[in-house]
Amino acid sequence: MDDAEIDGVPCLWMRGGTSKGAYFLASDLPQQREARDDLLLRIMGSPDPAQIDGIGGADPLTSKVAVLSPASREDADVDYLFLQVFPDRPLVSDAQACGNILAGVGPAAIELGLVAARDGETPVRIHMLNTGEIAVARIATPGGRAVYRGAAAIDGVPGTHAPVPLMFTGLEGSMCGTLLPTGNAADVIGGIRATLIDNGMPCVVMAAADFGIDGTESRGALDGNEALKARLEAIRLEAGLLMGLGDVAEKSVPKMTLVSAPRAGGVISTRSFIPHRCHATIGVFAAVSVATACTLPGSPAAALARLPADAHFAIEHPTGAAEVLIERDSTGCVTAAGTLRTARKLFEGRVFPRPAS
Repeated sequence: MDDAEIDGVPCLWMRGGTSKGAYFLASDLPQQREARDDLLLRIMGSPDPAQIDGIGGADPLTSKVAVLSPASREDADVDYLFLQVFPDRPLVSDAQACGNILAGVGPAAIELGLVAARDGETPVRIHMLNTGEIAVARIATPGGRAVYRGAAAIDGVPGTHAPVPLMFTGLEGSMCGTLLPTGNAADVIGGIRATLIDNGMPCVVMAAADFGIDGTESRGALDGNEALKARLEAIRLEAGLLMGLGDVAEKSVPKMTLVSAPRAGGVISTRSFIPHRCHATIGVFAAVSVATACTLPGSPAAALARLPADAHFAIEHPTGAAEVLIERDSTGCVTAAGTLRTARKLFEGRVFPRPAS
């Protein structure tokens, strides 16, 4: 029996955007990766599709971890490592960032004593260890405390909360080294035209119609379409090699996104797979990558998109739309991106992992 089973591990459980996750101080977790991952699997209750013996919510969106530590560079206030704990496999992946869980990092850093709050609003510069970029979150801190009550609403989350604006620079080629790893706005893989793009999240963007669907299908209908998922996975495996990601069979990237014409006043409609289950919404960085794809002449997304007159790109998804801010230069190239998220502290205390086998 290890100490964590007896004493528990300090943990902050938060909603970040449209996801939920466990936020830990790095100093409270094992420093050796194998031991850390084993502990997190036991905390979440993986591998088990129901995660019944852990705090995971039986869905990739609720089986996430943020590991926070003092900043390792002068232009940041906190280091943030995102880890995806797979519900049904003994796998913990750091292969991607997560913009939703990122929304909770600013308030979590304040709650955990890593960042001193100002009276009014506190900017938190977050070094995203998964990709190396810096994100700036602005946290409401009246009286020098993080607050979660506010008037901001995001689709996929009931009610209103304090806004968490996030701005990013340097997202281009976050994992692939360049915005378009193949140099093309569109490639053909398995007979399907696809944009292989990385502006914060490696994504494969394809027209839903090319798969014989219209892009309005429910999450459940798409998850039950085994023929579609098998075809997407075959394309994903080939795309991973073309994007310089290697063999992605056991990786959570690239994300597969099917796009169609917008139906609710947005820029484009999406159905995103993460990577084997249809997302209830769309990840923040995936939304940024898809929005960027909409600006590329000759891409499947551009052919369907209705570009806005300003910087506000509403990326439609199964439960609403994600607002992405896209700044472009005089030539139309994307230079910076941002989004508005919310976050809320759900509980803090100690979490007790399942006994080691």
